[in-house]
Parts: sequence; C-alpha cells; structure tokens
Amino acid sequence: MNNSTYAREHICLMVDVFMRQEKIDGPMSRWQPWRWVLDAVQVSDLAPPPELDLKRWLPSDLPAPRLVSQNDDGQRWCFAGFPVVLFRDDAEGYFLNGTTPDPCWFVMWRMEEEATVADEPVARPQAVSLSYHDAGRWLDSQETVEQLPAPAAVIEEMMAFAQAHYTPEPKKRLRPDSFVPLKDRFGQPAKVTTSKMRGGGHHG
Repeated sequence: MNNSTYAREHICLMVDVFMRQEKIDGPMSRWQPWRWVLDAVQVSDLAPPPELDLKRWLPSDLPAPRLVSQNDDGQRWCFAGFPVVLFRDDAEGYFLNGTTPDPCWFVMWRMEEEATVADEPVARPQAVSLSYHDAGRWLDSQETVEQLPAPAAVIEEMMAFAQAHYTPEPKKRLRPDSFVPLKDRFGQPAKVTTSKMRGGGHHG
C-alpha cells in the first residue's frame, strides 16, 4: 500500500487468523472442559486478489483450515487468507479505532454446528475488520467478537486512509434541553457571578 492508494474505494490486505482451544480449570470444567479463544492475527503471505466481490465472498471461499498444533492442553488452528477491507464510507470507524489507546483487529467468530475438519466442532472466524463500527454492529447482533492489537504499520496505513476520507466534526457546546433562566426567590432574574466568594464558598 502507498499514498496513491488512499483515494481508492478500499484497501485490501490478507490476514491469517489463529484460533486456540484451551482447557478450562476449576469447577466450571465439569460442564465445559474446553473453550475457544482468538489466539493471533497475522498479515498473510497470500496476495490480495485483483478483484474482490465482498457481496459474494464467504468464509467458505478460504483455503482449508490447518491444524497447527495439538496436545493435551488443546489445539491451535490457522484460518488463512481473510480479506481486511477499508471502505471510504466507514472512515470514521477506522479513525475511532486508531485513536483508542490500543488500536486493534476485530474478529467475529462462530462455533461450527457440526464437525467438518476435526472430531469435534471448531471455532471458525467469519470476518476480520479494523472498523470500530463493524465491531459494534456484530456485538449488537449477539455475535462473538474478540480483539487483538494490530501492528503499528497496519495502524499507520489505516489512519492515513481514515484521515484522507474523514474529517472529525468540531465539538459543539450543547445547551441542555432542560435549560431555564435562573431566578431568585422573588421570581426575578438571578445574577450570576464568576468571582470567588469569601469564606471558601462556591461561586455561582
């Protein structure tokens, strides 16, 4: 990605998502011995496709998931080739992510209903985004969303894109809806002073 790409409709990079199955300790393990968590998101070695129709793209279009490791403590799976797309009309979402203390990847994942690649169902990522708004929409839809810090180089590119397409509105001082003129005990307009009162009292 370079400066000439910022005017495009979107910028696409590919990432690999790693999901980890881990043991649950303690009393809860009686009912649920395992749980799945987002383990890592890495920029992929796969090149972005020349054209990407997101309206028709499905997670099933990805390469087959790969079992990276397995032992008594659980499994680790790699789901390679997820597209991460930046849209001009969602530049605010990227700006909001980039201006948080910890800019991150947002990953939405679901458990398989039936086992397809292992003896038991595995957790499958469904989408990866850098947009704060995408994460909010997924959470509103009761989806499982996890986040991990994104690399500085990715955040730099994201913010350059966001700043090219989004200008934050200046903050306005809003008048409270319940505002009513102050009156004294006689019903006359009260005078407000910003000078300090003697004796440690509060000013009006």
